[in-house]
Amino acid sequence: MKVDASPLDQKLSSYDYHLPESYIAQTPVTPRDHSRLLVVDSPTSHHHQRFYDLPQWLQAGDLLVVNNTKVIPARIYGYKTTGAAIEVLLLEEKSQNCWLALVKPGKRLQIGAKIQFYPHQAQEKPILEATVTGKDEATGGRFLEFDLPVETSLISLLEDYGEIPFPPYVTSTEAQPEQYQTVYAQEQGAIAAPTAGLHFTDELLTTLAEKGINQAEVTLHVGVGTFRPVETESITDHQMHQEWINVPATTVEKIKETKAQGGRVIAVGTTVVRALEGAVAAKEGNFEAFCGKTDLFIYPGYELQVVDGLITNFHLPRSSLLMLVSAFIGRERLLSLYDSAIAHQYRFYSFGDAMLIISH
Repeated sequence: MKVDASPLDQKLSSYDYHLPESYIAQTPVTPRDHSRLLVVDSPTSHHHQRFYDLPQWLQAGDLLVVNNTKVIPARIYGYKTTGAAIEVLLLEEKSQNCWLALVKPGKRLQIGAKIQFYPHQAQEKPILEATVTGKDEATGGRFLEFDLPVETSLISLLEDYGEIPFPPYVTSTEAQPEQYQTVYAQEQGAIAAPTAGLHFTDELLTTLAEKGINQAEVTLHVGVGTFRPVETESITDHQMHQEWINVPATTVEKIKETKAQGGRVIAVGTTVVRALEGAVAAKEGNFEAFCGKTDLFIYPGYELQVVDGLITNFHLPRSSLLMLVSAFIGRERLLSLYDSAIAHQYRFYSFGDAMLIISH
């Protein structure tokens, strides 16, 4: 599956669009599957539906591939020994209890500085202490070494000290932390949700299964790179951030079986596309089980090796996610569909509505 690309598709400015601020969803729809769904089923047609209509657009024998990552309470607040308040966003564990983190304010936080973190109010838990051990040029973050026993993982303690980090454009919300988790979230490690999956309910998944639509899982722990815009005018000069992925053998087998029987592989979210296609890239064109990191950058002209369809939310201008979706149907078509979504008052970004792109 490949969409022809033009020189304009390689220009960052070609991925701009205007979105009124009021269209940025601040709180998700309840129930989850009552969000809107823009269905793209041919090169010329699209349909305005609700997410609970999804079963009528999929066929028995199709395979939904979901990302089972779980968002951790990665935002924690602490104090320097001077008493100054510090806000920390944990990004990635680099070694046992040593984390790369974004720190505010960070400029004066020198190597050797110590930060203390207190448990939530009324919790009888010990104070956590971390030491700044280095700086990271790529993110502007700091490496924090947490003083914990070897057998204790920081992730296991975060429920008592941290909070789920909503995206930076969610500034006024009534959402509860559990609304920023998919119903199938299992593997802890993400700092942002795979938001296409937020529309599913257990009941909808049951309905799909009863129709003969199968399900498989991958894991991609969504990181800060998700929110970072592309900044080079020639997008081919952009260095894609690395993300850890796990595509298990059971999922590879289900995908191969689906294709052999004429079914379609539908990725639930751009993270699933990146995981599946990243596994192919890591294995030099062979689709096999893979566990490791990928820096695959997908944009128009990329030939999709595994994925036949996509469920996704509406993405930020100039983002690598917008470019990835353009690889499915073309940049001009996608921006035209975004114009239609805005005209029909769809809700955008993480807590917003969804789009289904299916092969035809």
